[in-house]
Amino acid sequence: MWFKNLQLYRLPTPWNIDLAKLDEQLSRGTFARCASHEPMSRGWVSPRKDGGLIYANNRQWLIALGVEQRLLPSSVVNDEVKERAEKLTEEQGYAPGRKALRELKERVTEELMPRAFTKKRTTYVWIDPQNGWFIVDAGSPAKAEEVIEHLRFCLDEFPLQLLHTQLSPQAAMADWLAGGEGPAGFTIDRDCELKAIGEEKSAVRYVRHPLGDEVSGEIKAHLAAGKLPTKLALTWNDRISFVLSEKLEVKRLAFLDLLKEEAEKNAEHADEQFDADFALMTGELVRFLPCLVEALGGEKVESQVIATPAPAAGSTTPPWEA
Repeated sequence: MWFKNLQLYRLPTPWNIDLAKLDEQLSRGTFARCASHEPMSRGWVSPRKDGGLIYANNRQWLIALGVEQRLLPSSVVNDEVKERAEKLTEEQGYAPGRKALRELKERVTEELMPRAFTKKRTTYVWIDPQNGWFIVDAGSPAKAEEVIEHLRFCLDEFPLQLLHTQLSPQAAMADWLAGGEGPAGFTIDRDCELKAIGEEKSAVRYVRHPLGDEVSGEIKAHLAAGKLPTKLALTWNDRISFVLSEKLEVKRLAFLDLLKEEAEKNAEHADEQFDADFALMTGELVRFLPCLVEALGGEKVESQVIATPAPAAGSTTPPWEA
């Protein structure tokens, strides 16, 4: 149980919700397999495969959203529509119009959907109610929004906000690169990407390349020419390596091998391994995240809560199925 990406959100500190109450409200949106006519289904699954919707360890919580999608390539639908349209043209002596083609496409999609293969995925969320962290292990904001939307459908109240810092990640990364070193506790690693602001959006990437004195001059020249950093690889206290993005996303998160070895050494079976991994991971992240925020000038408190569509009063249907 080691996260690879961090989409960062904030909850009130502390988030006063009872664990039993949260579990009860999550049960409003548990996962069910995709029906034959549905393109997608999603809901809460057990993060530990033991039946419980919340895994709790040392006041840290873990939940998981399961998603199942039917894979029906548009090319398959379009080929079938084309074949049927040609047959209709022969039978009636003229080609079907736009409305007829649209209706034909809808009918073909409905017919083929039950035969489409399904693909499953799970998105994990770590909640630290005491320190107000809501962290989604997702490589993109869209995957995180999928989780948030389903939570808003299930929970009576969900006062979530994006994490905002006094310095933008882009401005901070530019300062670090211009100065040739990271902020206190952080070191600059070997990956970096800079992009121009203009229409051409020319980009320069350094991949597994030492960003020492020789390259530092080149990077400073790119900065002076108007390019800005969009990604920068960093290591925190020789314990966690990651890539920081201009959107304040933490990607390619990797924990020191020694930490994982410690977890493996203290675990005798799978359940103990899960416990040890989660405890060590959250213990490190609880220390890492405040340091990252401090490196970006501290937290900026925003009054705007993230807005997502809410179900109509008395509705039991998720907004994506309405």
